[in-house]
Amino acid sequence: MTEELKPQKRGNKIAMTPQERDAFLAAERTCRVATVSADGSPHNTALWFFWDGTYFWMQSITRAQRWADLQRDQRVAIVVDTGVDYFELQGIEILGSVEFVGEQPRSGEPNDELAVMEPQFFNKYFNSTDVFHDGKHAWMRVKPTKISSWDFRKLANL
Repeated sequence: MTEELKPQKRGNKIAMTPQERDAFLAAERTCRVATVSADGSPHNTALWFFWDGTYFWMQSITRAQRWADLQRDQRVAIVVDTGVDYFELQGIEILGSVEFVGEQPRSGEPNDELAVMEPQFFNKYFNSTDVFHDGKHAWMRVKPTKISSWDFRKLANL
């Protein structure tokens, strides 16, 4: 079942355009991922990510609590934001469900879904398209069901 992307309901005057969103996500390096723990409490952790324009990709240690949480309940909320002063604040919230891609943990078996994305991820974080696998991490991707964004720099023009 494919869910449609829900429109942003509030803050449209300061929302990022799709081009601004893509540029923002290409430049930022860390996201915060919220999951639901076994006891129902929230769990929030930081991760590196890659946005390909359709999917939000994350690599996680498979022995992490977030991984166990997402094996049980794939729903996730992700925030990427930046800014210090009020009129500098920018961010994006992504809601969706995680899909696990490739072997778990990843050992480097050929995978068409990862062949294009992995070198881009490694280039973003290590300035090299050489991909390496440590046998501890695996890939997750989220096709957003809702994206909300804000760019408070736009308030100066209102």
